Amino acid sequence: MLIPVALCAAQSAPNPATSDPAQSAQPPATSLPKHDKPGDQNGPVQEDTKKNKNDRMFYVMPNYLTVDGQSQVAPVSWKEKFAMAAKGSFDPYEFTIIGVVAAIRQAENSDPAFGQGAKGYAKRYGAAFADQVDGNVMVGGVYPTILKIDPRYFRLGRRRSVYRFGYAISRVLIARKDSGASMFNVPEFAGNATAIAISNVYYPAADRNFSANFNNWGVQMGLDAFGNELKEFWPDIHSRLRKWRNPDRKHIAND
Repeated sequence: MLIPVALCAAQSAPNPATSDPAQSAQPPATSLPKHDKPGDQNGPVQEDTKKNKNDRMFYVMPNYLTVDGQSQVAPVSWKEKFAMAAKGSFDPYEFTIIGVVAAIRQAENSDPAFGQGAKGYAKRYGAAFADQVDGNVMVGGVYPTILKIDPRYFRLGRRRSVYRFGYAISRVLIARKDSGASMFNVPEFAGNATAIAISNVYYPAADRNFSANFNNWGVQMGLDAFGNELKEFWPDIHSRLRKWRNPDRKHIAND
């Protein structure tokens, strides 16, 4: 049984420069590539984007694998892909959430062969942690390296919310290659399936069956789709939270 694959580092793109002649005296460094169109932006203006590079969703959830916008970015090497997978697996947040998952499974007495007490909890914790690592390595490292796919989530950010919602879900089906082209998201499907197959090695034999594995695979796919939605909309949520906590700063972007 897999738990959510770690959510990984957000980068944000600055707002497009306007065409107002009065702005022509500004330093050229503030200009953006022509493909960033102001008309595409919907919702609040994003502030302090560079500060959010390693922003944590809801201030605790790791978000290492998010790239803001469909801008041109350098592809990551196979070493970087595995490094990002490891970073997500061993983030302090993950150790905490795995402990919670293991406690829930213990309370429900899932995988009864693990037993109860401290020994049973330790086995459930170890299995949950192995699930986490297996999923991250397969989905974010092994298959992306073999197929030359970029494991990062490329946030859309500048369209209507309904369009962005559909886009985030579609990323479960569509992956971005290192070259920038699109292809079917083989790592998402095959990576999670491989991780579940590996988990049969350390879960009790009584709990190994096709029905349970297929159910776990479906749950993981749903969790990954939900994770994409969080990655897509967290900057908007974050901006609103900051304005709510600091109402006097809501017009800073216009100063």
